[in-house]
Amino acid sequence: MSSIRYIIYGLLCAGWLTALLASGPHARSNVYAPKETLSEYGFFKGNMADQVPVAGIMPYQLNTPLFSDYAEKLRFIQLPPDSVITYDPEDVMYIPIGATLIKTFYYPHDMRHPEKGRRLLETRLLVHTPGGWKAWTYIWNDEQTEAYLEVAGDRKPVRFTDLKGRDVAFDYIIPNVNQCKGCHNTNEVLMPIGPVARQLNGDYPYGSGPENQLQHWIKAGILRGLTAAAQAPRAPVWNDPASGSLEDRARTWLEINCAHCHKPDGPARTSGLFLNINEHDPTKIGILKPPVAAGRGAADLKYDIVPGHPEKSILVYRMASTDPGIMMPELSRKLTHKEGLELVKQWIREMK
Repeated sequence: MSSIRYIIYGLLCAGWLTALLASGPHARSNVYAPKETLSEYGFFKGNMADQVPVAGIMPYQLNTPLFSDYAEKLRFIQLPPDSVITYDPEDVMYIPIGATLIKTFYYPHDMRHPEKGRRLLETRLLVHTPGGWKAWTYIWNDEQTEAYLEVAGDRKPVRFTDLKGRDVAFDYIIPNVNQCKGCHNTNEVLMPIGPVARQLNGDYPYGSGPENQLQHWIKAGILRGLTAAAQAPRAPVWNDPASGSLEDRARTWLEINCAHCHKPDGPARTSGLFLNINEHDPTKIGILKPPVAAGRGAADLKYDIVPGHPEKSILVYRMASTDPGIMMPELSRKLTHKEGLELVKQWIREMK
């Protein structure tokens, strides 16, 4: 469904749930107020740092996730009892009021050897309240025993060994509440980004074995409007050539990393550069499109994308930069995604 239909449907549900809560023993503000610690929610069983969800919480992953300075992520969704997600073939699927999206960011000590352990940095919650989606961040302590609510953001020194055996050290940025709103923004309304059907149309390693996530949700009775995963669109895995063409993989990477702003109803709509996957106008994608404003961000280059010439393309220049006044995406990033950058460069290089 479109964003407008999504919002209208949410408002209708909000009215029903507001009336229900008003007649119950707890006020709405108490039900949806953020808790001081992550453990108070009861999302996980046993050692909370093991991130083993309790019954009723579903783990999931995206085919091509957002780059977050090489942090890895664990994703879960908690739905209210007897509620379902409504399928949408293009936009973020409708997730009912009362649901929580849970995402934990972590770094393995050595990415070549996950068995050597990991460090959890933050767990972000997106909670669908009657008043809309709310974003709350919980920062893990050094002992890895608890995560505490933090609205002002933070910086944490991080050190790990990458897949090539190189030592990486930098300050990881934990965004504040306003920065969360900067990315999760559709028509000035806070909205999820990741849970679209095409990103979920892939296998997940469940305890019973790998299974398509959409099919698993259908069998579990939490997804309606879709009878089989084969009917849904499927996003490729950005670094797996067998999963899609070079163009499809590059555009999927750009969508998940850039289109939350660069879309017709996003914060960067005035740029005229739209990187959502369902945009097919070459100029709006950036091909031979001049920037709307000159300056350091354009580096005296003439077009966002110059076919055959990534070195002349503003898009590549801004992706490669780590200068806060130039780089894109501009929030919560300190490092350049070298592999993603090379994918986009190769796409432009082979573009006719």
